[in-house]
Formats: sequence, structure tokens, C-alpha cells
Amino acid sequence: MLTTPPPVGQGPATTQELFAVVEDAAPPDRHFLATPGLRTVLTPGMLAVAGALADGYAQGRFVCVLGDAGVGKTFAVHAAARRLGELLPLNAGAQPAPADLRACLHKALKLSGEAPADPGAADTLIRRALAQGPRVVVVEDADRLSASCFEYLRFLHDDLPQGLCVVLTAQPRGERHLRAQRMLATRTAGWPLIRPLTRDQVPQAVPALHPLWQSVAPQDLQALDARIAGGCLRRWAVLTLHTQRAMAATGTQTPDRGLLQVVADRVDGGRRP
Repeated sequence: MLTTPPPVGQGPATTQELFAVVEDAAPPDRHFLATPGLRTVLTPGMLAVAGALADGYAQGRFVCVLGDAGVGKTFAVHAAARRLGELLPLNAGAQPAPADLRACLHKALKLSGEAPADPGAADTLIRRALAQGPRVVVVEDADRLSASCFEYLRFLHDDLPQGLCVVLTAQPRGERHLRAQRMLATRTAGWPLIRPLTRDQVPQAVPALHPLWQSVAPQDLQALDARIAGGCLRRWAVLTLHTQRAMAATGTQTPDRGLLQVVADRVDGGRRP
């Protein structure tokens, strides 16, 4: 592993308590599967991303967010960016070209009509819109970007007097590809790494994530995490949704061990969402 994560609590969230609930951090549909009642929890990963993104936004620089699937990279970025300014997510698909980034930016910036076919004309519109105020551009799975795409992002960043905050997310195996892009070396404010919750953190984080888990014994939460979730909040969102449905079907007010066993059997099987 190349990355050393920043200290927990770095940045503006240092006054917040670890695993505290942030009521206004994200709309309900931002949570995985839009699971009813899920809340935003200040995990160590959330705090690290918030600190790095605040620095990147203030300085108009890149931020590279790393973490395995399901640990909450996208959610953490969107929750932190929502508090800073306008978010421009670029969903360019697999192996995008600069033309795909232009089309995504044209749409994200809500520019009128279709993106011009001429690159120069398209860039004039994009640069003019970006110059109107700071934005946070987010590129998922950035390790799939080609050298020409990185060069295009560098061009946009360097063209603006205030710079441009660009968040690149990737799984840890993609870090080497990002580190190989020389332009990132002097333009990046931070490389936060989001890790799965540890077994000891699960009894603190999961009851904060949703009230239905508050009546479950810590050792039962840890056993469920060991079997199903592996410290990934995305899997806990799946477990929460299935537990809600099981409770509704049986008329149960609180989830007991028998019901949790049924839920675990239903979710288990090696399939990851």
C-alpha cells in the first residue's frame, strides 16, 4: 500500500465527535438503496475526506480518495462537497476520452443544448462557466482515465486563476496508476484512504447509522459484521433494508437473534452489491 492516511479528524470536522450523527449531511436518496432511516455517521474515513476536501476546495487543487468498494468513498465525497459548494459529478463510463469528459461537464454545468462537436468551442463554454465560481468536480473510478483525460483535467485546472477542485476516487489497487500521473504530484492537496470499520468500531458506528440496531447486543452486531459486512457501510445498508422488511413481515418491533439469522441467510451467499 502506497498511501498513509491523514490523521483522523484533520480539517474542519475536528470538533465533531467520532461516530456522531450529522443530520443534514446528505439527503435520504444519497444513502445506498435509499434505505429508509439511514443517517450520516462521522466515521474516520468521513473525517479524513472532509479535511482533505476542505483543503482541496480552498486551494483549488486535486484530491485523490482511495478505498475498497462499499466503504463509502462516494458518499463521503458527496457529503463533504455538499457543504462546500456546487458538486459536478462526471459519470464518463469505462475508458473515457477527453470528449466524454467534455460532454459530462457540459451536462453537469447545465449548459444549454448539446455539447459542441468542436473541442475548442466546447471548452470555451466550459471554461466560461467554471470561471463563474468554485466548483467540486468528482470523477469516479479515476484509475480508468487515460493520460489524455488527465491532461485535459490539468488543462482545466491550470486555466482557472483560482484553480479547480477535482476529486478522483479509486480503489487501492488503482493508486499506483494515479501516482504515475506526474501532474498530480504538485496539484494534489491530499490522498485520504477510507478503510472498512474495525470490529471494535462496529458497535459504535452501526447503531448510529440506523436506530433499529440500537437494541442489538454489540457481540451480535460484530458477529453479523464478520459474516456479512466486513466493516463496509454499503453492506450494512443492505442488512438494514432486509431487516426492516423482515420486521414488517413478521410484525416484530425489535430484531432478535432469530430474525437476524434469517436476514443473514437471505443476504449471505458471497454476492456483493
